[in-house]
Amino acid sequence: MASNAIDQTRRMLSLVTYLRERPGAHVSDVARAFGITEDELISDLDVLPLCGTSFRGGDLLDIDTDGDRIWWHNPDDVAAPLRLAADEATALLVAARAVSTLPGLRESDRQALLRATAKLETAAGENAGASARLSVTFESEGGVFAEVDRAISERRRLWLRYYSPARDELTEREVDPIRLFAVGHTYMEAWCYLSEARRTFRLDRVAEIRILDEPSSPPEVELRDLSEGLVQPAAEDPEVVIEVGPGGRWVAEYYPHDSAEELPDGGLRITLRTPDPTSLRRLALRLGGDGHIVSPAALADSARQAAREALAAYDQHPEGSYDRQEQGR
Repeated sequence: MASNAIDQTRRMLSLVTYLRERPGAHVSDVARAFGITEDELISDLDVLPLCGTSFRGGDLLDIDTDGDRIWWHNPDDVAAPLRLAADEATALLVAARAVSTLPGLRESDRQALLRATAKLETAAGENAGASARLSVTFESEGGVFAEVDRAISERRRLWLRYYSPARDELTEREVDPIRLFAVGHTYMEAWCYLSEARRTFRLDRVAEIRILDEPSSPPEVELRDLSEGLVQPAAEDPEVVIEVGPGGRWVAEYYPHDSAEELPDGGLRITLRTPDPTSLRRLALRLGGDGHIVSPAALADSARQAAREALAAYDQHPEGSYDRQEQGR
């Protein structure tokens, strides 16, 4: 069974101590000790060299393997006790307190986190004072998370009202949840009976959710590999061409694309693929004067019509009319 992020983090923390005490340990022995495959261990070892003793890029863990044995070349360099700066202590304490309130967190993990937070407060001293005045909550998304997590555990169907930004509407759906995962935001993958297909739902877009008495029985589906990100366009998806000015170059960084050609004015001509081209109308409205959709023509016309309707609605609003009058003076 694939481990989740919490399990992997817990394992990697233990792995550091284990490897420090066993220089030159064999890959097969370490994998067997941790109850994982050698491929999973190698994946952990690929991440550890990106970890270090400071948020500011201090000494990193110099750990590598030749496929047979594992070597840690600088254990003494990273063994000194850490000294947290005020901003580091504040960030850690605020994050720790926020995570400890998350629904779905196992009670043993919650208690361990609270004990670690208490120790960190003692070590931070007066630096801990600033963190006490800050808080982060996950009330809305956390409540949805708890219901989805419970539905998965109890194998029950969910009813939800979900906001779709592509269509700018709320829809009511019944879904059989498959899994929870996080890629920037927290998502639920589920079989949707409205679409009669597998769909991915962002938890912060769930307006209302209810666990049903009906048992959940999603079809057997192969879980998507999310290592390349959530949005993975397919070759058969429709092609969309967007031209952006210098102020819209961020689109090429945010959206997976096939090509991005430089334009004489410093902008880009971006070609991308998406299973739902209409979802890009909101992108066109967001760009405003910094870009426009070139093709397909129907999508470009739809985006222009949406822009005209938005302007018309603005003109009908008293404040909008007033602003226009003021700008004309």
